[in-house]
Amino acid sequence: MVLPQICARRGSQSYRYLAAFLTQSRAYASAAEKDLVVIGGGPGGYVAAIKAGQLGMSVACVEGRGALGGTCLNVGCIPSKALLNSSHMYAEAKTHFASYGIKTGELSYDFAAIQKQKDTAVAGLTKGIEGLFKKNKVDYVKGWGKLVSGTEVEVAAADGSTTRLKAKNILLATGSEVTPLPGVPIDEEKIVSSTGALALKSVPKEMVVIGAGYIGLEMGSVYQRLGAKVTVVEFLDNIVPSMDAEMRKAFQRILEKQGLKFKMGTKVTKGEVVGGRVKLTLEPSKGGAADSLECDVCLVAIGRRPFTKGLGLEALGIKKDARGRVEVDSHFRTNVPTVYAIGDIIPGPMLAHKAEEDGVAAVEIMAGKHGHVNYATVPSICYTHPEVAYVGLTEDEAKAKGLEVKTGKFSFMANSRARAVGDTDGMVKIVAEKSTDKLLGVHIMSANAGEMIHEAVLALEYGATAEDIARTCHGHPTLSEAVKEAALATAFGKPIHM
Repeated sequence: MVLPQICARRGSQSYRYLAAFLTQSRAYASAAEKDLVVIGGGPGGYVAAIKAGQLGMSVACVEGRGALGGTCLNVGCIPSKALLNSSHMYAEAKTHFASYGIKTGELSYDFAAIQKQKDTAVAGLTKGIEGLFKKNKVDYVKGWGKLVSGTEVEVAAADGSTTRLKAKNILLATGSEVTPLPGVPIDEEKIVSSTGALALKSVPKEMVVIGAGYIGLEMGSVYQRLGAKVTVVEFLDNIVPSMDAEMRKAFQRILEKQGLKFKMGTKVTKGEVVGGRVKLTLEPSKGGAADSLECDVCLVAIGRRPFTKGLGLEALGIKKDARGRVEVDSHFRTNVPTVYAIGDIIPGPMLAHKAEEDGVAAVEIMAGKHGHVNYATVPSICYTHPEVAYVGLTEDEAKAKGLEVKTGKFSFMANSRARAVGDTDGMVKIVAEKSTDKLLGVHIMSANAGEMIHEAVLALEYGATAEDIARTCHGHPTLSEAVKEAALATAFGKPIHM
């Protein structure tokens, strides 16, 4: 029977088979022949896919996790902020409400409900990304992607089946994974990574956090507020090494006042679960006698590393550096011209917002536009309370570059809004070039510092001076006035209100 005859018999079984075949063929062609295939649905990957759709590209995004949003949305940035918010509200009610004239009576919390609220927030946001994919005509392909060639990706689905997608360009956006600590095996129950710490069933009585970076301090703060005795063990002599030295010293004092304990200059050489408790072996980082420390739960938070396992980079000869990061040029292109890479798997800070900027810029470049990311103005934020946010150079970094600098500071003790709400911990510090007054770095420690830092990001992006900020009207009463006051101190030697 020839094709016209089959088509004429619309109700026949042969017709239905042919129609199904043609539909599947069109779907396969649509999925396989793309302008761009993105491997990874985290902040860098999904934003890149949406931007590609907005620029008129045909695009597919391959994600094997089962939910879009990557580490950040599923087991990182978003769930941690939910727990930080809940624990902060509980701590405020417990320690400060009475001074505000608010009587609460006996106070308690429901940890299961706290976790449920976190999970609800995450689920809503992941579904939101799926909606944005549909809106921008991005094909969401569930499975783990692997490079077959510079223009072809093999996708392994959860059921074991595989498909192949073809594209003019491929973008690698597979993010990062937890860096393991030798001798301290993670079981995600007693010895946990950040993923396990976000999913605990109950608040431990005693917790040890290995690593005094953002993740360790944030999660340590969550459980300390909820009643755990938390000890932070750090290999270095300082917390958050990327933070301005003056700021981090003041920050550590505040955290200690809140109840966190620190063991600095200490390394953990062994961790094991004995009788339901975690037993850790400690040694001074610079050598010395071993000691031990026990707890109910131990969080390993010593950092993250690029996740490129199973991508097929070696078969294509895609180059990586000594730290396992994919090497790219200024256009995010690897040594295979049709394969690009962004986010945590390339050099630069491992931050979700940096990955997003990478993704947009890479796609714009593919589209013949002028995509660019200024890494000098990528802000960093630690979401404890107070928050610490900073952008640009620290005072020590500026001096190390041979620059002659001047600084200006302003304490929130002298800020009217901070005094009115009883939240005065912290300060603003500005670093500027002495000869030109040009801003080099801005560092804020306060409530809502993460929201306030973007004035400084914009100022650095456009080459502003301290005087530019000092002469910009800031609303009163606001916490942001402290930035203006610090700028006055930097530009003219004195703030108004100190």
